[in-house]
Amino acid sequence: MLSIEDLWPLFIFEDFRTKARVFSDSIYKTISESMSNASCGGTDLENCRDETAALDLKLVAIASILMAGVVGIAIPLVGKNRRFLRTDSNIFFAAKAFAAGVILATGFVHMLPDGSSALSDPCLPEFPWSKFPFAGFFAMMASLLTLLVDFVGTQYYERKQGLTRASEERARVGSAEAGLDSGISPVAEDKERNGKVFGEEEGGGMHIVGMHAHAAHHRHSHPHGQDACEGNMRDDSHGHGHGHGHGHGHSHGFEDDDGEDSGVRHVVVSQILELGIVSHSVIIGLSLGVSQSPCTIRPLIAALSFHQFFEGFALGGCISQAQFKNLSATMMACFFAITTPAGIGVGIGISSFYNPNSPGALATEGILDSISAGILVYMALVDLIAADFLSKRMSCNFRLQVVSYFMLFLGAGLMSSLAIWA
Repeated sequence: MLSIEDLWPLFIFEDFRTKARVFSDSIYKTISESMSNASCGGTDLENCRDETAALDLKLVAIASILMAGVVGIAIPLVGKNRRFLRTDSNIFFAAKAFAAGVILATGFVHMLPDGSSALSDPCLPEFPWSKFPFAGFFAMMASLLTLLVDFVGTQYYERKQGLTRASEERARVGSAEAGLDSGISPVAEDKERNGKVFGEEEGGGMHIVGMHAHAAHHRHSHPHGQDACEGNMRDDSHGHGHGHGHGHGHSHGFEDDDGEDSGVRHVVVSQILELGIVSHSVIIGLSLGVSQSPCTIRPLIAALSFHQFFEGFALGGCISQAQFKNLSATMMACFFAITTPAGIGVGIGISSFYNPNSPGALATEGILDSISAGILVYMALVDLIAADFLSKRMSCNFRLQVVSYFMLFLGAGLMSSLAIWA
């Protein structure tokens, strides 16, 4: 016969199991309520809810934003062989300054406040979201990580080009020696192979290899300071009639001191800038796609089309300056152009069960908006504005300084003013 001592452990085990079940159910309920799609806020525009009208406006938004993105990024890519749209023309320089202002305002005025608003929303649990300024922290970390990626990427491409240049130089010296022995000049071989400029990479299409010595030659032959500006202007006015034997008609009036470093920088900048633009384009498209309020969507169509056009122009300018091969440039352009429309399409597909006001959606949106803001602010200030506005070309042309600063402030001001509606 069982005694009390024999049954007592069973009672204790049963009591422990009951308490564990209650505790686990409580945790599950708390997490479910925290991350569920239950309505939390978002009732301000319920009186403007119209799913049919919203769907029509979303389709209009897809077409408008897609067209704006394609036109914006195509102008510098298609027009790089036209005199007034070339990447070394003053018109392109001023337009790029305007686009840099648009990107800067996007990061500071649109993305960062949106991220801060989402991460401080009362629908989120008080801990940890209200105990720390996560939006600024994520933006800061994104900027620092972008700096790290910028540095590592530049080092990688410089090392890669250094190895390629060394092998090409050895081949050129060997060819020159063979040509001297046979009495044939190797200049024609250096100028162009299979329609490519000497030094152009098979995979990258950049006119970098062999330019270092060319730039060094001009650094020694050109004067410095104000005399350098005057000398550059005189050279530019003569049209550079002297030949260089490189086959790529670049000017030396206001180019960077080191063509190789400039080319590498444009490659890295174009790739990082596209990453930053694409990351926030997904969020923008998704937010518009899940909205069922025509009152919200209608002003976003014009604002996002304007925004997409000038972001595309800035990105297209960087891609054009990097001198990618046509296939690579086309792929980057298409990827940029379809990102926001694709985000809208995904938003339309999940709008029936996705609640943008749920804690999970708010946390995700706030984090991605903050990260995008950090990337865009870094790229705008460091790789677009500082790179152009601190260049020799800007310092040597007072008229270009005035126009570029005006366009920079105009772009930033117009993009900031769109925050009134979107």
